[in-house]
Amino acid sequence: MSIEVYRDTWGIPHLRAADTHELSHAQGRTTALDRAWQLEVERHRAQGTTAAFLGPEALDWDVFARRARLADTARRCFDALDEPTRAWVRAYVDGVNAGLAAGARRSPEFAATGLAPGRWEPWTPLAVWLSTHILFAGFPTKLWRDHVARRLGEEYAELFATDAPGTAGSNGWLVTGDRTATGAALIAGDPHRFIESPGVYQQIRLACPEYDVVGLAVPGVPGLAHFGHTGTVAWAITNAMADYQDLYRERLRRTGDGGIEALGPEGWASARAHTETIEVKGAEPVTVEVVETARGPVVIDGPDDVISLRYPPRVTHRLGFATLPALLAARTVEDVDRAFDPWVEPVNVVQAADTAGGTLHRVAGHVPLRRHDNRLRVVPAWEPGHEWHGAHEPMPHEPMPREPVDGVAVMANARGIASPLGVEFAPPHRARRIAHLLDGREDWTGPGMAAVHTDTHLASARPLLTLVAGLADLSPKARELRDRLLCWNRRMTADSMDAAVFAAVRGAVVRRLAAHPALAVLAEPPAYPALFQPWLALVPRVAYALETLLTGGPVPEADRSAAVHAAVEEVAAAPPAEPWGATHRLAPWAALPDPADAWPGLDGDHDCVLSASSVPGVTDLAARGPAARYVWDLARREDSLWVVPFGASGVPGDPHRRDQLPLWLRGDLAPVVTDWNQLTEEHEEHHDHD
Repeated sequence: MSIEVYRDTWGIPHLRAADTHELSHAQGRTTALDRAWQLEVERHRAQGTTAAFLGPEALDWDVFARRARLADTARRCFDALDEPTRAWVRAYVDGVNAGLAAGARRSPEFAATGLAPGRWEPWTPLAVWLSTHILFAGFPTKLWRDHVARRLGEEYAELFATDAPGTAGSNGWLVTGDRTATGAALIAGDPHRFIESPGVYQQIRLACPEYDVVGLAVPGVPGLAHFGHTGTVAWAITNAMADYQDLYRERLRRTGDGGIEALGPEGWASARAHTETIEVKGAEPVTVEVVETARGPVVIDGPDDVISLRYPPRVTHRLGFATLPALLAARTVEDVDRAFDPWVEPVNVVQAADTAGGTLHRVAGHVPLRRHDNRLRVVPAWEPGHEWHGAHEPMPHEPMPREPVDGVAVMANARGIASPLGVEFAPPHRARRIAHLLDGREDWTGPGMAAVHTDTHLASARPLLTLVAGLADLSPKARELRDRLLCWNRRMTADSMDAAVFAAVRGAVVRRLAAHPALAVLAEPPAYPALFQPWLALVPRVAYALETLLTGGPVPEADRSAAVHAAVEEVAAAPPAEPWGATHRLAPWAALPDPADAWPGLDGDHDCVLSASSVPGVTDLAARGPAARYVWDLARREDSLWVVPFGASGVPGDPHRRDQLPLWLRGDLAPVVTDWNQLTEEHEEHHDHD
């Protein structure tokens, strides 16, 4: 093979190969060398086998992965790929397998857990993609809305409709050439995900005679699905907040021969069932019955409910992976547009621009045609009318909206281009703030975008501060605190004492509202698996719907005011002693957390453009935030910028393990290097001898 591996000063891999398959192999191998532990954790997550080396805490996920049939769905989707895409994915997998042993020798986590590197199957990248995104659209929100409707009444089913802590979101914006200093477009943004160590995005360059692309890859998946720049065209995505997964309440019964039947609209019908055994480190193995009805696999099996999940890849055997190699070869926005036409999972808003002045703003993905009821709640499997229309090949879906770009286009998970496809969207604050900031200049540059990335203005504070302003009969200390909050600039900066005071009052209000009799009936959700608790816990739900609950809903106006009054008095009696960043600290997820890690304080908050999310009323720690930042410059690709929270390497002790963290914390960005002469060539044997 003719493969060259180069690194820039940040250790970011730049790969050059003789053809597309060799390049895919090189991407897989280099990722295995840099991220062996991360790749193997993701492979095991997709297969539902993490408890075997991580212990009982990983069991809930493993049970879900088995019941949801993630690995089997990935196999079916791989088999349905066209042959060129299958071969391209297979080359990546061959590269991963070629590099895993050497990568594992560099990663002490393998020895610490007793895990030996395994073997990737051709379908494993598709399984990794599925496991990464199966909860992306937040189907457990339907469990919550069902719970609310049952306890509070149907009229309140959508009371808490907002971007909740379990949902992934992002910021993204496109500025056309008439609003930039160069006359060429800029695309910028930051995907918001649970921050993981190592990071969920991998900066990489992929070059061969057919193309030369820089972008952010998902470790374990070939190509650049979400963010890339080919030199003549660049693209980026955000979560469209579409609803494309349905939950069905099932009625099952055992037959005399040991089989299982499920009640559907046309009566009882056989369901597929088998058992699987999950090994658990330090505990006895667990046997799981895997059941699949005509709707889909059963993901909740009692005691209160039996619920199945229907999701497009399981029905259509499509993920849209043919999009990935097509994106790498794109030269224009028309190429990007065509590449995204077969995309399935997840449903995203796409923006793209090219060097000829072309722009694109569309939704891509698969939203099945069905009744609106399916989008709102868990629906009864046995009632007619809840079927997906045309559930055959090719399966029809809702039309994907698109809009022209006029100067600026913003995507931030709010209602907008994707409104016809969803139920719950993010509040409009991030989108409005980005648009406001962009309207302030007509000479934007790549470095100037950092001011947008790092904006900490909290518009969602208004309803609470309005109630604070109207408070009477306060103690002297509480009056002083009230006046302080009303003079606050509403910026959630890490060094701000006022931000800490506001957060303390907000948390106290959230806890009081959650304890109010009108809402406390929601405190005990049905006995669903612990995996779904982030969507079902009352206090976080109140926290993220606080604006709505302070201006309406079942809590009487006088009681809302009383809750704010009591919260202000509580905080005034014991105000925070340190600024916001003292408690609003980074809390990344790691398969093997290091208790010695001391993570820094963060600017921002959930509804800021700098969306570093805590859970008001529960914790100020931030588990979600910008998993990367990027600026794609269409004037000169070498003027593009990017950064990730940690670094290019996933190996403990590697100098590039966390060398980008200071940049990320400051809101700075690293240059995208495209001159091969500024890179350092890495010899083939380098890692194998570590």
